[in-house]
Amino acid sequence: MTKADLVERVTATIARTAGPTISKKDCARVVDSFLDAIKDALHEQRNIEVRGFGTFKIRQRKTRMARNPRTGSPVEVSARPVPVFKPSKELRALVAGVDVSEITEAELAD
Repeated sequence: MTKADLVERVTATIARTAGPTISKKDCARVVDSFLDAIKDALHEQRNIEVRGFGTFKIRQRKTRMARNPRTGSPVEVSARPVPVFKPSKELRALVAGVDVSEITEAELAD
């Protein structure tokens, strides 16, 4: 699903539930603002938690050794922050097609 598909779907959902009160252009601004807010918070090293959906976090990757694929020589990859997403229990259950109560603690640790 692309951002344009997301805007289309959100616009259609709002039109169905609240009537045609928002244009696609306005809905696109809302989606863009939402994504910008997430990017800004991650840039500031803050976590974003959306209940029932998941959590966006910044995780620090350690310095590690890798190999140059052309020469095969070892190369040091420096430590750096990377964004990660951890889905909520409800989202995992929805994707798996099971009831939330059926998800075990071991599956949550994955």
